[in-house]
Amino acid sequence: MKPGDADAVEQLFNDAAPSYDRLNDWLSFGLHRQWKRQLVLTLSPRSGEQWLDLCCGTGDLALVLARHLRPGGEVIGVDAAAVPLAIAAQRSARRPWLPVQWRQGDALNLAMPDGCADGAVMAYGLRNLADPAAGLRELRRVLRDGGRAGLLDFNRLPAGSSAAVFQRAYLRRVVVPVAARAGLADHYAYLEESLKCFPDGPAQQQLAFEAGFREARHQPLAGGLMGLLTVQC
Repeated sequence: MKPGDADAVEQLFNDAAPSYDRLNDWLSFGLHRQWKRQLVLTLSPRSGEQWLDLCCGTGDLALVLARHLRPGGEVIGVDAAAVPLAIAAQRSARRPWLPVQWRQGDALNLAMPDGCADGAVMAYGLRNLADPAAGLRELRRVLRDGGRAGLLDFNRLPAGSSAAVFQRAYLRRVVVPVAARAGLADHYAYLEESLKCFPDGPAQQQLAFEAGFREARHQPLAGGLMGLLTVQC
């Protein structure tokens, strides 16, 4: 699959959705949940605020975030793929006290007014957008002045570095074989391909400044395998 092909990416996540959370637990040894909690705590969401979870997938991050916004606040989870959203809706239906709603939509062209959100999160989404720079510009548009956001994703490492060699081996020898057990080998082989054209940390910071953010900081997680970009308007 060619990175940046929006229709193919949508189909990939529709296909992977029934196994997605279980595979994430296996492949990260459950650490993806810790990284997402760290993302939320870094952004300090407060009760009464309005937040977005863009490329929300099956909704686990939005549900963590929603706990911090009661009373009076809300999370809107947005994803282009229908199957993950259906799973997210099922999950939130079992937690009706959490203020969250789900919408199918395009993170590059959100059907929302300017400055409508206090904050936003995006986990493993920026890398999958056809145009990450445009995604950051759209994110800036929907955040109010003073708003903040955090974007968690795989980290593009310097070619030839020991960390990059380890990351490539992990993707090829662990991720793809484990995904193959769920019939998703080709889907997860896409991870390595998508990283080849994904901006590295400093480039992400520069794109964020060009998108109009006042502050931008990229920090490595998990020994550099993952990265967290935090931005503020």
